[in-house]
Amino acid sequence: MSDLDIQSPCIGVCSMDDLTGLCQGCYRTLDEIQQWWDLDSHQKKAVIHQATEREAQLFD
Repeated sequence: MSDLDIQSPCIGVCSMDDLTGLCQGCYRTLDEIQQWWDLDSHQKKAVIHQATEREAQLFD
């Protein structure tokens, strides 16, 4: 799988939450968003996994 095959988790709701420091749409940090296109496929998968876990923790 190439790096281009992994889609960005961005859903177009680009608003950073001041309390959590996370995007309210994709649950990534600003650093993760900025670095996305420089990450390899393994790093992108890790970011997606972390963002998914963050979202789950916020809504538990």
